[in-house]
Amino acid sequence: MNHIVLDEMLRRLHDLPSLSTVVMELLASMNQDDVQVGTLAQSIAQDQALTAKTLRLANSSFYGMARQITTIQDAIAILGFRTVRSVAATAALIGTFAGGPYTRFNFASFWRHSIAAAVCARELAPYLNINPEHAYTAGLLHDIGRLVLVTQFQPQYEATMAYRTEHDCHLLEAERAVLGVDHAQVGHALTQHWKFPQAMQHALAEHHAPSSLDVSALTLVLMAADAIAHALDLSLDADDLVAPVPAGLWQRLGLGETTLQLVFENTEAQFAGASLILNG
Repeated sequence: MNHIVLDEMLRRLHDLPSLSTVVMELLASMNQDDVQVGTLAQSIAQDQALTAKTLRLANSSFYGMARQITTIQDAIAILGFRTVRSVAATAALIGTFAGGPYTRFNFASFWRHSIAAAVCARELAPYLNINPEHAYTAGLLHDIGRLVLVTQFQPQYEATMAYRTEHDCHLLEAERAVLGVDHAQVGHALTQHWKFPQAMQHALAEHHAPSSLDVSALTLVLMAADAIAHALDLSLDADDLVAPVPAGLWQRLGLGETTLQLVFENTEAQFAGASLILNG
């Protein structure tokens, strides 16, 4: 099999379009609590498509607003700063990796799972004393390496998905067998290329293959959120399998059954609103 050489993959990363200034500002701000409302609204307003998508979601029946929301400032006032920031960051990232002629790859399922993992990571974050919005961003980006593979190495990724179907195995196993690299390695390289915070880079690199469970709290949250999102089957992907998690993960999180049940319920409830961004 013609494995992808890591050097070739890194070369392709440099050919990817850079994230727009708006996306970079939004993602960077997820790790900051002192961002001004006006600054955020101004960033979003720079991008007409992003503004339209954010306002459409704010006016959706999920939020049940009594009056029409017509500006980003209104949306922030009514829905809250964090909700609008999450919505805008998600929409911006989805817009960056819009679908193409990748016939066998289901972008909608991909983003549904990513949003579910992001929402779940945000739910888990307070229990491990980490920034919930930082956790949300990590969840949203955790499988971003797959988008690099499917858009930059299309024939090889077609072969990977065929291998998964034939062997009824987890995608990670198929990637390693066919490509010689997996999406976690590629995602890690991409976040390095984008100069994301170190904690985020490490969490993406280790969310399937931690060297041990003595990893950062963000990595633990990401591994758990990914597994829960798969278990809740929110991607609506018929081939979805729960990724194997390291033995002892749930004990290391230190969450009781009641707490985990609450996380499951809250994730499903929050996902219903967050996933509306995929409609149109």
